[in-house]
Amino acid sequence: MRYFRVFPALWLLLTWGASFAQSPVEKRLRLRDLGVQVGVFAPGKWNAITDVAGVRVGHVTLIEGEQIRTGLTAVLPHGENLFFHKVPAAIEVGNGFGKLMGLSQVEELGTIETPILLTGTLNVPRVADGLLDYMLSQPGMENVRSINPVVGETNDGALSEIRQRPLGSEHVLKAIEGARSGPVEEGAIGAGTGTICFGFKGGIGTSSRLLNSAQGGYTIGVLVQTNFDGILQVNGAPVGIELGRDYAQDLTPRVRVENRDGSCMIVVATDAPLEPRNLKRLAKRALTGMTAAGAFGSNGSGDYAIAFSVSNSNDWVENDRMTPLFQAAREATQEAIYNSLLMATSMTGRGGRKVESLPLERFSEILKKYRVIE
Repeated sequence: MRYFRVFPALWLLLTWGASFAQSPVEKRLRLRDLGVQVGVFAPGKWNAITDVAGVRVGHVTLIEGEQIRTGLTAVLPHGENLFFHKVPAAIEVGNGFGKLMGLSQVEELGTIETPILLTGTLNVPRVADGLLDYMLSQPGMENVRSINPVVGETNDGALSEIRQRPLGSEHVLKAIEGARSGPVEEGAIGAGTGTICFGFKGGIGTSSRLLNSAQGGYTIGVLVQTNFDGILQVNGAPVGIELGRDYAQDLTPRVRVENRDGSCMIVVATDAPLEPRNLKRLAKRALTGMTAAGAFGSNGSGDYAIAFSVSNSNDWVENDRMTPLFQAAREATQEAIYNSLLMATSMTGRGGRKVESLPLERFSEILKKYRVIE
């Protein structure tokens, strides 16, 4: 098989002894497993984007030989045909150095009509073609002549031979058909297989927040694909500086630092009845979660937030009741970024390059030093 949609136990079996894949012996923990709380709102049951009712996530992870470390991740807002049951949506551009397909129609019409797929940069057209194949094959689509596939990306070329563009329709179908609710697999999986974040192995991360009844009782869920740089900080603790990943000596116009230019895709889901205008405002606040984690938005960073609502109500949340949702989106994005780092294991890929995972023991020591945890 060319692809792997894996669960943790199966993943260990498939990769055991593979010298160029993820290390199967690293025990990883999510941020809250370490006793760290980000922000003021509580997470949902899974602390994942799937805490928003109906939302499902599927991954395909592609690891071949020594050169291919890529994949794709599918986010499905609900279980119906999205072309006939569109969801209100908006996209906010943090920095436009990216290849987000489908942006202009979402901007114009304020809806999304396909699953949202994330992948590697040069795979975008092929994944979009596979998404079209999937949509056109659905019952009732026989006379459809226009579909707006939404496909985002980050560049995984540091670990994967990106020019091979190995993903196709079969992988898209596998990711969509394998999408599930409940816990979401994180780390170096799916679209996060070959990504790098803050100088460590990045990947897929997710988190959620619940608002109380006085604030509307809504749920916000976020999923991120992290492949960007900056100076990692956690609740005020200068983790990146302590780990020697501050790159202060390189912050001059004359020095080009490898992997300073990266990207981040953020997908925000909510059950709050939001019109596209306020979904765009929500997406904008999600991008501030990157800043809270220590990102600076480099010149070549393609940073986008896609926000959608699964609510069927037209009783839109009023502007003056948006603030708690803004805070929740920021918090969930920030924590999702941390989870992407903490759950990713070290990986060796193209050209024998190895990217180490964030060292958990040292990470915990730093948090204790700065009294983030006891």
